Amino acid sequence: MKTMMDKKTYLMWTSVLLLIFTFSCNEDRVSENQIGNLRGKVVEAGSNTPIPNAKISTNPTSNTVFTDSSGNYEMNEIPVNDYVVTAESELYITTAQPATVTGNSTTQVVFELERSTTNNRPPTAPQLNSPSQNELISGIEVVFKWSSSDPEEDPITYTLELRNDANNDVLLFEDLSNDSLVYSELMMDTKYFWQVSANDGINTQSVLSPVGTFTVDGPPVDNRFFFTRTVNGNNVIFSADESGNEFQLTPSDRNSYRPKLNVAANLIAFLRTNGADADIYTMERDGSNVRRVTNTVKPSGFDPNEISFAWPTDSDMIYYPEFERLWRINSNGQGRELVYKIEDGRFISEVDINETLDLIAIKVNDQRGYDIGIYLTDMSGVVSDTVIDNVSGAANSVSLSATNNTLVYTYDVSGQENPGYRRFDSRIFIYDRTDQSTTDISGEKPDGTNDIQAFFSPNEAFVIFTNTSNDGRSRRDVFEVNVVGDEDGGRTRTMLFMDAFMAFWK
Repeated sequence: MKTMMDKKTYLMWTSVLLLIFTFSCNEDRVSENQIGNLRGKVVEAGSNTPIPNAKISTNPTSNTVFTDSSGNYEMNEIPVNDYVVTAESELYITTAQPATVTGNSTTQVVFELERSTTNNRPPTAPQLNSPSQNELISGIEVVFKWSSSDPEEDPITYTLELRNDANNDVLLFEDLSNDSLVYSELMMDTKYFWQVSANDGINTQSVLSPVGTFTVDGPPVDNRFFFTRTVNGNNVIFSADESGNEFQLTPSDRNSYRPKLNVAANLIAFLRTNGADADIYTMERDGSNVRRVTNTVKPSGFDPNEISFAWPTDSDMIYYPEFERLWRINSNGQGRELVYKIEDGRFISEVDINETLDLIAIKVNDQRGYDIGIYLTDMSGVVSDTVIDNVSGAANSVSLSATNNTLVYTYDVSGQENPGYRRFDSRIFIYDRTDQSTTDISGEKPDGTNDIQAFFSPNEAFVIFTNTSNDGRSRRDVFEVNVVGDEDGGRTRTMLFMDAFMAFWK
């Protein structure tokens, strides 16, 4: 009997221990399901810029963490519960969001914090730097410059207001992120008023600058010099009088070059590029009323910078090359027709014309710009004079004198040929048709420089040209040199315009 009781007692305690063990194991599994993870990111509203070192806390309290340099945060192994998660950062509005943390999982909460306007200071009033107060501007373009700062370094946007005393137009240039603006449509002989406002996007009230004033000079009516200058990476055309007073004719956001005045039409023709293509345009002498002349058949060759065209005096026809063809077109863009085509595989690059005498001066070259030929022909292509032919080296600038007895051109006597079309010793030559003689008039040229882009002056006593270092990168200047020479046999070289090229004198 005792043995049986001991056995029952043993079985009872064994069952109790088993139940305790089982309950203990179940308790462990339940506790694993009572924790989870909370993770997310804090960014600036609108810009999605990460906000580092933002404080993240929960209610009920579980943990407090801070975002890393990428705006990320994480709370690991926090109790399962419904929380209110709060994100706080200096200069931003504190934001809270509900979140439910479930067992053995990760809950994502992303915050987009709005900037706080509390105690945020507005930008400083813009200071007007350029143009200066009451400045007189010559040309159609003005560069506005101003300065402002924000105490909290908030990004600033600007609005520029422009008025004038000629009409009631009010121009607004809004949402400007830079502290400068180029405007290229000024009216001549007009007074302008301008003002800049600044806003940091936080303070509702914009801050105004003082009102600036400037005046645009009257249009030039008798400027006879025209040249090109590089401004902001583009070629820009200027005119000037004989005293050297300059007037900007084309805007600096367009690539315009090689101006030529036709006195009879009182218009300037020039080249302007759009991408890789060049077209001929015309404009008034003050730069207004710009019109494109060419369209489907464009001036073309081995290099747009080495292409030239002709607009003969008392003619409405403009002549220009397109690879191996020579075209002419009315200055209004109508009536294009083929003059002739060269048949030896070379390109026509430059041309000058006398329609009355049926005389054409052309320069031809191969696809690299070499294998030069300069000829005088009639409209049908019959050559009357061979100036140079099949020579090594580069050449440019064919210009007939008013009497058509002489021709000026430039040629690199070094004979060097290279892929960059670099010239080493380019000189000016006068070809006389009477005796077919050639005269070098670059005798005073400094060593290591090139004389290029030569044209006769209106009275033919001078040649206007560009001189520059043969390194191909230095400044270019416009000079004149007398054709006949001084009493001692020398030729005086006089600088006309600094930092200029592709000049024309009419």
